[in-house]
Amino acid sequence: MPTHGPGMGTLEAGGLLAGRLLLVFVFVHEGWSIIGSYGAAAAYMQKFGMPPVLLPAVVALQLGGGLLIAMGVLTRLVAPVFIVFCLLTAALFHWQPGDTNQMLHFQKDLAIAGGFLVLAVGGAGPWSIEGLLRLSLGIRGHQSDLEMKTHQVHGSLRRNVRCCGNR
Repeated sequence: MPTHGPGMGTLEAGGLLAGRLLLVFVFVHEGWSIIGSYGAAAAYMQKFGMPPVLLPAVVALQLGGGLLIAMGVLTRLVAPVFIVFCLLTAALFHWQPGDTNQMLHFQKDLAIAGGFLVLAVGGAGPWSIEGLLRLSLGIRGHQSDLEMKTHQVHGSLRRNVRCCGNR
């Protein structure tokens, strides 16, 4: 059975979609919540020595990046940003060895970073905007966003050369 790409089985494709949605749900929810309690979120960041001026970027990543991953758009570009975000969050906010609860959050952040690493390496899967683009462009298998764009440009050039060569 194929491991990726348009020929992927329904169970695998559905699993990748469900995994993406479960992985980003907490970020989209938190991003939306921060908007409603912006002052409290800024104060929390300041408590840990982080400048509140970074909060708009956090909200943009959580909401915007979360929705991009959920839809399967630019997954391999956005997932590494989430990896860095999760690792920084773990280290800056939850690395408190004397506090069992905070260490649990630290470990969860590491696990979530691992989930984003899987997406960064494997992509969004066929049930995604990226998957639909691959299918519509006739691209089979596992290719990055850059490879997809390159394939599209080369296809356009070949069509233009054939067109112009027939004149």
